[in-house]
Amino acid sequence: MAQRHGEKLLAEVLDGGIRRPRRDASALLAYAIALAVHGVTVALAAGGIWCVVSGWGGAGMALGLFLLVAAWALRPRPARLPKEWPVLHRADAPELYALVDEVAQVVGTRGVDVITVGAEVNASVMAYGVRGRRSLMLGLPLWEILTPQQRVALLGHELGHYSNGDTRHGLVVATAYRSLTTWRYYFLPIENPSGVEILVNVLYFVPSLLIQGLLMLLDQLMLRATQRAEYLADREAARAGSTEAAVGLMDWLLVRDSAATTLRREANNAARTGPRAAREAEARADELWERLSAHMASIPEYEYERQRRVGARRGHSVDATHPPTHLRRQCLLADAPVPAAVVGDADRERRIAVELADARSTVARRIVREGFDG
Repeated sequence: MAQRHGEKLLAEVLDGGIRRPRRDASALLAYAIALAVHGVTVALAAGGIWCVVSGWGGAGMALGLFLLVAAWALRPRPARLPKEWPVLHRADAPELYALVDEVAQVVGTRGVDVITVGAEVNASVMAYGVRGRRSLMLGLPLWEILTPQQRVALLGHELGHYSNGDTRHGLVVATAYRSLTTWRYYFLPIENPSGVEILVNVLYFVPSLLIQGLLMLLDQLMLRATQRAEYLADREAARAGSTEAAVGLMDWLLVRDSAATTLRREANNAARTGPRAAREAEARADELWERLSAHMASIPEYEYERQRRVGARRGHSVDATHPPTHLRRQCLLADAPVPAAVVGDADRERRIAVELADARSTVARRIVREGFDG
């Protein structure tokens, strides 16, 4: 599915059909479904209040309280910041935030409110909290293996999701999706049911099927808009860091599994050496990043070419929501090459490295101690 949508959208991009974000029928229908989901929650809350106010004796009060509890349980929940990884605020990393702000200005948006440092071979942005504040997640395994210009391109891509109006990062659809997953949880069939529970499972069957169908429909409706957003974000990556850096970023994505394998091997080696040696490995955890960078730098060019060919045959992509990586690379190379709007600076890179030092140690120690599952 991602391959087919990616090829179709690539043709539109190369024909000049997608130069700026737009809302098509699929995106509008997704919004309509999201609003309907929120409307059900509002109706439950309104019905509960009406029953409580009207009274009807004890029965009305009981029904009203039940509806209010249901509305509260199914309320739209904005995303929250992850608590398990280091969080950097502006005072903690002024140089990193300055770089993010500079890239944001180039791609036509504002910077982020907070930066989270994690252990994924990836990066992402999201809106969190009721006010829809912006968060950037930097996966250190990816950040550490990129060149300075590729890091700029990575920031340009992630911030490009905001400047291009990517619907996935809006509160309406994102919170509706989370509400639907909550509904699905409440209507899951009871395992090993008793006689009465079998009847409950029968009553749950139709609502559960309907909710699952809505989730699948919302996924499919957003797929086209999601993949379009990725192509547009890749163009912002090229504008910020240069076409060469953006293409290099695509090549790293082709071999990201190799980085994940290296981190798993390092964690497994530490776990097999016994408690004392494991503690020593944890104390030297910062060396993990040097070993990872050395391994990735040793990958020969013919391996990249092999991965490109394999990706073209099998449709390699970061995940099901992204267009195939080889099509994203092809799209970047089809446009006229553009120079970097934000040029990496060696002194700034050193200052950013100092700001990330504590987070690097924290993430590395956790990978060595608990293993890598990214």
